[in-house]
Amino acid sequence: MTTASHRLPGNALEVAELLPLLRRFFGFSSFRPLQEEIIRDALAGKDVLALLPTGGGKSLCFQLPALARDGLTVVISPLIALMKDQVDGLTASGAPATFLNSSLAAGEARPRLRGLHNGEFRLLYVAPERALLPGFVEDLRRWRVNLVAVDEAHCISEWGHDFRPEYRQLARLREALPETPFMALTATATERVRHDIVSQLPLREPSIYVGSFNRPNLTYRVLGKGGAYGQTLAFIRARGRESGIVYCQSRKTSESIAEKLNADGVPARAYHAGLSAEDRAANQELFLRDEIRVVCATIAFGMGINKPNVRFIIHYDLPKNVEGYYQETGRAGRDGLPGECLLLFSPGDVVKQKRFIDEKPDPREQHIAREQLRQMVHFAEMAGCRRAALLEYFGEAFGGDCGACDNCLSPRATYDGTVAAQKFLSCVYRVREKSDFGVGMNHIIEILTGADTDKIRRWGHTSLSTYGIGKELDRGAWAAVGRELVRLELLEQTAAKFPVLQLTAEGRAFLKERKSLQLTKPLSAPAVRAPAKGEIVCDEALFERLRALRKRLADELSVPAYVVFSDVTLRQMARLYPGNESELTRVTGVGEKKLRDFGAVFLAEIAAHLAGNARQVFV
Repeated sequence: MTTASHRLPGNALEVAELLPLLRRFFGFSSFRPLQEEIIRDALAGKDVLALLPTGGGKSLCFQLPALARDGLTVVISPLIALMKDQVDGLTASGAPATFLNSSLAAGEARPRLRGLHNGEFRLLYVAPERALLPGFVEDLRRWRVNLVAVDEAHCISEWGHDFRPEYRQLARLREALPETPFMALTATATERVRHDIVSQLPLREPSIYVGSFNRPNLTYRVLGKGGAYGQTLAFIRARGRESGIVYCQSRKTSESIAEKLNADGVPARAYHAGLSAEDRAANQELFLRDEIRVVCATIAFGMGINKPNVRFIIHYDLPKNVEGYYQETGRAGRDGLPGECLLLFSPGDVVKQKRFIDEKPDPREQHIAREQLRQMVHFAEMAGCRRAALLEYFGEAFGGDCGACDNCLSPRATYDGTVAAQKFLSCVYRVREKSDFGVGMNHIIEILTGADTDKIRRWGHTSLSTYGIGKELDRGAWAAVGRELVRLELLEQTAAKFPVLQLTAEGRAFLKERKSLQLTKPLSAPAVRAPAKGEIVCDEALFERLRALRKRLADELSVPAYVVFSDVTLRQMARLYPGNESELTRVTGVGEKKLRDFGAVFLAEIAAHLAGNARQVFV
């Protein structure tokens, strides 16, 4: 969907002039949704806010305008690894780009600064802190900056999942470059976060483009924890040589899982803020070059990492919020090929998260974090379509069965939960009637199961008619019932430090009218592998040969394999069997420079394969 109403800018390049640049530098023959509109507004000097899903081509929205005219585009990026990653890819495509950050020695930075003074570059990547240095701002004024692109713009909002205070200072850059248009880009932002981005930068009458948040090639599933490491190992082993990320809540867990995976024959490394910069960079580079299959990481890893062939994401622990979960799962399948997303869920994870929230010193931060956690737990425990819930969170409607989440592929069993719901809701009602105050879920469960605690004795709750009437279920089962009643909005749970339960109008009506109720059984079933969406059927033996060739070339050039060609490009080669340069240029991702650099050797490999193998026919 697009929320911009705008005219076509009169001084922008026409599509016919942009398409040759798109083919020449990036090897694409057409734009993805909204890219063309965003690029034309940028070329016309308008401020733009662009929300495009991970893998939706955000970077192209500022890269192509930079290549279409003289002058410099400055890209504000939060991570050093992202800068190097994007500049490597641009350079391999023949685009004049560079970065400046703390990873460069003085001897490396000087020639880059000299090149910037001489107008040799079209794109410059910098961190927000550097962009705000007084001397650097003066340099920017001299370098004919015609666009400032703020990547990962959600970092500017307290309601964003990755708030960074230094992003709030970018308004000063706007003051220093008053005539320069700004473009803010992100993959994840609710309506509230979008408003924050526009007001904090501040953007001037921006065109606002909101692409679909739907990632049809991704499959979502949630699995009840039961021997989490064994579940993780089985999932990874079932996926051959594919690459993936395991997200963990703590540094200790990420290291422990990486060690266990290595011991079990799966090449893996840990990645977290407690490692040295050198170790983090080395582990990331091993992953980018396909030397290891798995990175076990805290959320410090992955933002903006342009590795297109990540095939699976595992959340070993519950994410803190839905936006973080969406962005982290979005690192799978950036190339449009199938990706799988598994979340291991345990109510114990919720308790851990609440403890972390209670340690926050700022009451406002606590309130925001509790609300975000409530939404995340709702997503994990829901029985409906997970894709629809994710899209609804970002304000996008999705109807029907998605066919690519666990609840649509294997709907969870339901049971008649009328009596259990009546007992639970009645207990909440009786407590408030007797004591004139509410209590938390644990206390309600203790009453139902007839526990003998100090609070129950002190508050006289042994005299309640609901005391001990739920001994047929254990505490875990009652907790599942309680969370389901909250999810169904028969109960509501306050967002205070010590949350209490209270009946909603729907809950009171349920008791009064003696309605029946079907409840969903808690998560427990093992994951079922989903059908792959977006898969390119090809000659798998040839694909493996081309992948091995790509790895050798990438190692010789000291770049990640996907800088040579993406999996999508290799799969198309293994499907179309191009026999000459003309046919090879019709393959997605083969631009002019890559055709010169790699065309002959890939054509030779395809010919060598066909010399000993029959050409396959694909429908």
